Amino acid sequence: MQFREFFRRKSNNSSFLIPHSSLIFPTFASMEEKQQQRLIRRYYQYLKLEKGSSPNTIDAYMRDLDKFLRFLKDEGKDFLSIELEDVHHFSALMMDVGIHPVSLSRILSGVRSFYHFLVLSDVLEVNPTELLEFPKKPQHLPDVLSVEEIDAIEDAIDLSQLEGHRNKAVIETLFSCGLRVSELVNLKLSNLFFDEQFIKVEGKGSKQRLVPISEKAIHELRLYFKSRNTLSIPLEYQDYVFVSYRRKKPLTRVMVFLMIKELVAKAGIQKTVSPHTFRHSFATSLLEGGANLRAIQAMLGHESIATTQIYTHIDTSHLREEILEHHPRNRS
Repeated sequence: MQFREFFRRKSNNSSFLIPHSSLIFPTFASMEEKQQQRLIRRYYQYLKLEKGSSPNTIDAYMRDLDKFLRFLKDEGKDFLSIELEDVHHFSALMMDVGIHPVSLSRILSGVRSFYHFLVLSDVLEVNPTELLEFPKKPQHLPDVLSVEEIDAIEDAIDLSQLEGHRNKAVIETLFSCGLRVSELVNLKLSNLFFDEQFIKVEGKGSKQRLVPISEKAIHELRLYFKSRNTLSIPLEYQDYVFVSYRRKKPLTRVMVFLMIKELVAKAGIQKTVSPHTFRHSFATSLLEGGANLRAIQAMLGHESIATTQIYTHIDTSHLREEILEHHPRNRS
């Protein structure tokens, strides 16, 4: 199947939604999936009627349980036969994609609550999460930007200024691709593949990876290129995507930091925001959207994926499909 088709393919399976939760199940389910659905419905009733939990609490528990059950499905694990090691593996993956210890503790609390319910219901004899240790909680949560806040930052950009479209393309690329600031300033024109909707990024240790890029980010980059193409850039810098209009050289990390700081202040956002905030927001948005944990991990550059695999290996295409389908910039 062609690379572009993987980006544009959408699932046609019908589904139904449990009230106050994000759990979505296929209508045509296996026996194991049907059993899981029945138990989740009972757990929902347990939280609502026996525990007297508020709708918001129930929603949070169900969403967090959904993350764990998706992980088990991706790993080919039976949710009734898990061991503590499986939960530790899940926890490690969550930390690796940037989930804060405070958020992870809440998620693990929801998982343990579900397995406690299974023991109470005589479905399991022993709670496999009973000895689970929660991560230590730092005093401060890192700031995460909502899509609306990112839009407000972009709206604060004066597009009448020469560097306006460049700055908007910077913000959109950071959020849409989850890049490190060092990866952003070293991004090359020769590594942009807009027709296939991906870019090639050189990360830590000179490791290269393919990262999907949203149509919105591509649109903003093309608008920026209209003015960039008028610059007389020295030959040695011509392949760099983001350049300074004054210096005719690639943007530096400090320039990006200062630009973001100024825009956040103009947008009136009372958060500590850096380029890394957009990377963390990228991972958080994908996780909340239901993306595969391993796909997020790979897109952040935490796993090596050979760039040539895109042409030969279906799993690599599936990773990119995961990102494009679950990123908020690609959802209507």
